Amino acid sequence: MAVISLILSCQPSRQESTEEVSTVVNDLAKARLDSVLQSFVSDSIVAGVSALIIEKGEEAYFNAFGFADREAGVPMARNTIATIYSMTKPITGTTLMSLYEEGMFDLEDSLSLYLPEYANMKVATLYDDQEVTLVPSNRPITIADITRHTAGFSRRSDLGLDSLNAQADLLNVENTLAEMSTKLSELPLGYHPGTRWEYGISVDVQAYLAETLVGKPFAEYMQEAVLSPLKMTETGYYVPEDKRDRVAAIYYKTDSSLTRVPDEQVHTINYQHWPMTPGGWGLKSTIDDYMTFAQMMLNKGSLNGVTILQPETVELMATNHLPAVEDSLWLPSKGQVGFGIDFAVRVAEPKSAEENNGAVGEFYWDGAASTLFWIDPKNELTAVLFVQVFPFQGEVHKKFRDAVYGPAF
Repeated sequence: MAVISLILSCQPSRQESTEEVSTVVNDLAKARLDSVLQSFVSDSIVAGVSALIIEKGEEAYFNAFGFADREAGVPMARNTIATIYSMTKPITGTTLMSLYEEGMFDLEDSLSLYLPEYANMKVATLYDDQEVTLVPSNRPITIADITRHTAGFSRRSDLGLDSLNAQADLLNVENTLAEMSTKLSELPLGYHPGTRWEYGISVDVQAYLAETLVGKPFAEYMQEAVLSPLKMTETGYYVPEDKRDRVAAIYYKTDSSLTRVPDEQVHTINYQHWPMTPGGWGLKSTIDDYMTFAQMMLNKGSLNGVTILQPETVELMATNHLPAVEDSLWLPSKGQVGFGIDFAVRVAEPKSAEENNGAVGEFYWDGAASTLFWIDPKNELTAVLFVQVFPFQGEVHKKFRDAVYGPAF
C-alpha cells in the first residue's frame, strides 16, 4: 500500500497533465490547417503554399501544397526560396537597433543629427482645396518617426506627391542608399512629423542611417549583425545561380485564374549585385531561415547561444509607440493593432468575426506577395506562411490565423 501511495504521489495531477498537453496547435488545429492550406491551392488563390509553426520550442506544424513553379512542375517545399518583400523590414529594424544598443543614437534624436539632408524639411499643405503651399515642418523628423512610419514621407496624390515620387524614382536599383536619401530629402513631406501613420519608405531610410553609422554597406552590416550569427544562410539580397532553381515564381490572381508575373519583374534585384539594397524590401528567404529570425525575437533576442539583441530592446520593438495621430490610413484593417519598431503590435482582442485572429501582445508583419509571420509571446508560438501571389490576399491571412487559433467568434 505504501508503494502504491508513493507511486500515486509521483504522478501528475489531472490538472497538471491537462496543462502540459494544452497547446494551440493541437490535432484539431492541424486538421484545420491542412484543409485550409489545401483549399488555397484547390481554389486557385495561390499556386503553392507552405506553413511552419513552432510552439513552446517544438515544431508544431509544417506542410506544403501546390507548386513553387507551376509551369516547371516544381512543388512547394521546405527549401523553397520566397520573395518576402516587406518582411525584410523587421530584419532591417533589428539591424538598426543593434546600433541603438551600442549607444550610437537615441530614438528621440533628430534624424538630421546623423543625416543632415533632413534638416529644414518642408510640408506640402493644401489651402482651400486649390493651392499647394510649402510650410516648415512643425518639428524635426526623429529616428522614432522612421521606425514607426510617422516621418511624414508621403505619396499623397491630392498634393501631387505621387508624381514627384515617381519622377524621383527613389528605389531604382541603380541608386545607392545615399542617392535615394538625397532625392527623398528634396521632396516635400505630406504631413507634419508625428501626425500621421503612412507606410512607406521610412525603413529604407533606416537602412541608410545604419550604413552611415557603421561606415560600411548596409547589406554587409546586416549580414554581420543578424544573418551570419543566426546562420540564416538562405536569406539575402543576392541569390547565387546554384540556388535559383529553388526560387518560387510569383503569380497574379484574377477572378478566374493565376497568371505568372514575369521573372524579370520580380527577381532581377536578386540575380545581380545592384547599388540599391533597400531596407524595406528586397530579401529572399526560406521558411526555416525566417522562422529562425522569428524564434530569436520570441526568445527576447537570443537563439542557440547567440545574442542579437538584449531583451529590453526586443520589448521596445514589440511595444506600441504609435502616438495619437489624425489618421492611420489602412493600418486599422490589420485589426486591433498599434505599431512598434518595424512591427505591428496587437493591443486588443478582435472585436468582430471579420478581424484577423491573434493574441494580445503579438507582433508581426507581412509582405506584398501575401507572405506573413507573427510572434505570439503569450502562447510561445511563432508562425510563418509563405505564398507568392499578387495582389495582397488578406483573406488568406485571416483563414490561416483562424485555422491556427480557431475562429474568434
